[in-house]
Amino acid sequence: MYQLLARVRAPLTLRDTMIMPVRFGYAGQTPPEGANALPRWDHLFPDVTVTEIRVASADGPIRCQVYRPSSRGEGWPLMVYVHGGGFMVGCSEDTDYMTRRICAENGVVVVSVNYRLAPEWPFPAGIDDCLAVYAWLRAHGRELGGDPARIGVAGDSAGGNFAAVLPLRAQAQGLAPPDAVVMFAPVLDLRFEEYESFNRLAPKGVVYDAAFMGFLRGAYCRHSEWDHPHVSPLRGDLAGYPPAMIAIGTHDPLVDSCRAFAGRAREAGCQHVEAFVYDGMPHGFYFWPGVFPKEERDAYSNLNGFLRRHLGSAA
Repeated sequence: MYQLLARVRAPLTLRDTMIMPVRFGYAGQTPPEGANALPRWDHLFPDVTVTEIRVASADGPIRCQVYRPSSRGEGWPLMVYVHGGGFMVGCSEDTDYMTRRICAENGVVVVSVNYRLAPEWPFPAGIDDCLAVYAWLRAHGRELGGDPARIGVAGDSAGGNFAAVLPLRAQAQGLAPPDAVVMFAPVLDLRFEEYESFNRLAPKGVVYDAAFMGFLRGAYCRHSEWDHPHVSPLRGDLAGYPPAMIAIGTHDPLVDSCRAFAGRAREAGCQHVEAFVYDGMPHGFYFWPGVFPKEERDAYSNLNGFLRRHLGSAA
């Protein structure tokens, strides 16, 4: 009997029991099959071709989805895209609408990264996966029909943190920085409680709340790392930072930290920092089509203009 129990019981750590409800409650983490699968958006953007690659890295292959304009051509600008999910959940399929739309409307080859997730893989595993994909594109972007001399990076929420950090980590490792950075409601400073908007909005937050942010912070890194510039990029040296764009809503608890980042980048000499703040919008308002049609339209219009200015179009 004891041998049977030993076979059917799997020991769980406290970490496992805490992360399981988060992941099981997140639709994108274990996608359902059949008619209830995650929505597809190819009918909205029929001129986008999606393939999958594995990018080699020192820590193993990294699965990426590649969104490429279907029309023949070479020399498209490239973009590394990083999905959100509190550093703990999510995959590239979750942001399919966003990455398809960015590709279709801008003629950009988008490489969407499936990085290692916390708490099993805390800082710096996830950002290092993104950096490895970025470095690979600098060397091999032509294999995807792209121009490796023009690479942007973008991300939403926790993925926006990685997008913001990537120029700093690239510089620290002797790599050329990306040519443009796009951040949708990014996590820019893990000392959340220092910002008035967080203290006012997060206790009863829409989409996420203060308790969840505390949980993700503990899952992603140690207390001693909160001020590390590759964890909280707002606290880094932003001199020489690339052209950057932030999209954030006034009802997002992160809005004050986003405004602070834009201000600090300008003070550090970055002349091309654009912060678009959308009145009444919560975290993730840009994520689904048609929920907030005006603000969604404005957000992508502003994004498209920013990319035209700083990445250009196909050669």
